[in-house]
Amino acid sequence: MTSEADRHHNRRPADPKWQRLSPYLERTRWFGGKGRPFDVTSARRVGRLPAAHEGSPIVVIELVEVTYSDDPGGREVYQVPMALYTDPEPRLDHAFIGWWEDPDHGWIHAYDALHDREAMACWLAAFDRAAREPGGNLSDASGLRFHRLPGHDLDLETHSTLFSGEQSNSSVAFGDDSLMKVFRKITPGVNPDISVHEVLTRAGGEHIASLYGWLDWVDGDPDSTADEGTGTTVQLAMLQQFLRTASDGWDLALASARNLFAEGDLHAYEAGGDFAAESERLGAALRDVHAVLAEHFPVTTLDHAEVAELADGMDARLDEALRIVPELAAHADALRAVYARLRDLDQVRVQQIHGDLHLGQTLRTSLGWKIVDFEGEPAKPLAERLRPDSAWRDVAGMLRSFDYVPHVVERQVAEDHPEGVEQRAYRAGEWAHRNRNHFLTAYAGGELSDEQRTLVDAYVADKAVYETIYETRNRPTWVAIPLEAVARIGAS
Repeated sequence: MTSEADRHHNRRPADPKWQRLSPYLERTRWFGGKGRPFDVTSARRVGRLPAAHEGSPIVVIELVEVTYSDDPGGREVYQVPMALYTDPEPRLDHAFIGWWEDPDHGWIHAYDALHDREAMACWLAAFDRAAREPGGNLSDASGLRFHRLPGHDLDLETHSTLFSGEQSNSSVAFGDDSLMKVFRKITPGVNPDISVHEVLTRAGGEHIASLYGWLDWVDGDPDSTADEGTGTTVQLAMLQQFLRTASDGWDLALASARNLFAEGDLHAYEAGGDFAAESERLGAALRDVHAVLAEHFPVTTLDHAEVAELADGMDARLDEALRIVPELAAHADALRAVYARLRDLDQVRVQQIHGDLHLGQTLRTSLGWKIVDFEGEPAKPLAERLRPDSAWRDVAGMLRSFDYVPHVVERQVAEDHPEGVEQRAYRAGEWAHRNRNHFLTAYAGGELSDEQRTLVDAYVADKAVYETIYETRNRPTWVAIPLEAVARIGAS
């Protein structure tokens, strides 16, 4: 009997490709279902990339649907670009997916295309061709569309390098010229990482990596389950500026904290590698980004009732956290008092924001700070990530990141030097306080108003509560970091 998914995708239940995809997904960093029972229920080929030159491999894009047995109705769609070869390619053994008889190409050996420089050359060549097409768009009959913004000529002589660090997506550098991010978990509709970068790039934003182009696919099949209806756009990848001189903001902050702990008798402002000036510059950069976003995206105002709903949501998240992190109970009243002050506000201004801001989403370059990854919090539904929010949510995320930095280093040092715990705890608090204040003052352009303080306090509390859940589930030895922050909120 043909299943519903099979009817939608016009695939045979015995398609051997599906059987090979499950173990491959489990081996990848970016698959979000590791540890959960799942089945590959469909794999849909949405297009073939044009060849870069004679002898290029066959490069196809598959949208792979997985269904989870521990969640009735639970399903996700992942993008798996494949390089297909007639014969095995030993150089790509680490990226081998499987071999099967392909209905279009006969017996093939399939590899994850992002590991294959020959396959990546096809992507780069397609983006280059798009720049010379009317409107900067290269389309084909399958619905694949390469889009280019003017102003940058791609270097076609470079080799690709797949980054190993990312988890939810995959990034490929083309020499030191450009960087392509391939979205692995696919959600139909506009990806804010592309839409926000496009607006900021066209506006000449100084604190981002410029967008060069993007790839999407428009589905014309009304029976498809890989998207949600005829004509739905699915955004697959983006090409942007490669920041040659960039250093990760999180790594730089960690180095600063390590310098402080290496000079145990010094205050944070006396130690080499003091980060306060960088925190100021980062605060100013975020203020500029928010200003450009407010200029080019809708800005609205929540009325008193809507502000109350915002505070109610924070209360509800606290209720959930209390069930998972019982230690929060001692601070619940203080947290609810913070949310109550938010509830008393008559209105709150909301706009397009980053949505998942922390030091790991920043890069320090020779030309200043850059803010990256405007996709929003990956765990949230797309509609929620696209919804306008207070700019203070971004500020709160960065403030919490500044708090994490010295406490992470503190724990690392304690493994080798268990003595001096009290002094390191004091220094960690001093570093975090100093950098939070410098960042916040620079962002606000001075002292905060009472309303601004109410907003930042509420969003910081909400973020810290979320962190207690995350750490309890994923890094239990770290849960003390957000719990200490919650305790400070309760004491204020």
